[in-house]
Amino acid sequence: MSEAQPGRGLGKAMMIGAWLAGIGLATHFFGLWEQRQHNPNVQPQSLHGDGFVELRLLSNRQGHYVFDGLIDGTPATFLLDTGASAVAVPETLAQRLQLKRGAPVDLDTANGRTQGWRTRLQRLELGDILLHDVPALIAPGMDGNEVLLGMSALKQLEFSQRDGTLVLRQNISP
Repeated sequence: MSEAQPGRGLGKAMMIGAWLAGIGLATHFFGLWEQRQHNPNVQPQSLHGDGFVELRLLSNRQGHYVFDGLIDGTPATFLLDTGASAVAVPETLAQRLQLKRGAPVDLDTANGRTQGWRTRLQRLELGDILLHDVPALIAPGMDGNEVLLGMSALKQLEFSQRDGTLVLRQNISP
């Protein structure tokens, strides 16, 4: 018969706990890393100059400009899309934002033709860039919660792109 060594069970439990904690931390770290690969602009920084505000955005691994901002004070993730005529808000997000449906409009999307609705965003915040009363569309069938930042917002800004960095610039009157 062998006698159990005192503390041996506790040592095993501590070792298992350490391994589980390590695996949990690694999972958390790699989850954040993966999220940053898709959206490298989680908290985009604005630059203020004499008469302007700039927002510098890094492209993600696919070459898209994804960044976080606010619609009417509610956090949203934007995907810059110069091919979209208007800001397009997925229907599920539009419901959370309590956006009012306006006139119906036919939409040509990557998934085919569908019907959406015109709406207006009272306040659009892209870093420190503020846009008011922005025409937008409520787009049913858009997957996820990413808002397409189309030309109805972008035409109010200057923008340029070079070497994987996009600069959005808003000129401000004194």
